[in-house]
Amino acid sequence: MPVIAIIGAGPGLGAAVARRFGREGFSIALISRNQSKLDAMAAELNAGGLIARGYAADVRVPAALEDALARAAAELGSITALQYSPLPAREYLKPVLEMTPELALEALRFSALGLIHAVRTVLPAMRQTGHGSVILINGGTSVKARADFAGTSVAFPAESAYGEMLHDALEGEGVRVAQLVIPGGIPKLQLVNGIDDVADRIWDLHAVAGPFRTMLIPLEDGRE
Repeated sequence: MPVIAIIGAGPGLGAAVARRFGREGFSIALISRNQSKLDAMAAELNAGGLIARGYAADVRVPAALEDALARAAAELGSITALQYSPLPAREYLKPVLEMTPELALEALRFSALGLIHAVRTVLPAMRQTGHGSVILINGGTSVKARADFAGTSVAFPAESAYGEMLHDALEGEGVRVAQLVIPGGIPKLQLVNGIDDVADRIWDLHAVAGPFRTMLIPLEDGRE
């Protein structure tokens, strides 16, 4: 049974993606910091006939993140799809004149370095089977810096660069690496089917080979 690991799983996009992949026969590993919230999410998904389990980990703690992914693979099966979508903390959205080296490093740990640790944990099995996907979910600051969102304006481009290099390096191996840029809060984007439209787009990024970056809507139409 294929498995998707959703890093940064929450009741919004994470739950929608879990349901979408679950309909395709995937088991779901939910990863975020709060075990009780993960257990509640997993219980709701299980009640709907899906297979889901929660694994608490902080993406800024490499050993914890790697352990969560390893436990998920041991209990559910090798991870076929990895979604990296932890929601940035509010302190990463400070103005650039308030940016400190410590805050920049924290933002990089959260975004780029967390992704690298996750990928290095799951990628060997994907390459061995010649099948899998790594999907990055980022805001508009991954494309265009904003002085009032200094932390993500530093960290998201680093995450994007790593993802794009992975996309190019793995092309032809059957492992897809893609980024979905969401330039604004999903409830404000006036999508016909709301968050389910986003989950459908993420499924397409897993199922169909394509370019590295996909914009959910044009950057200038965003309301970030």
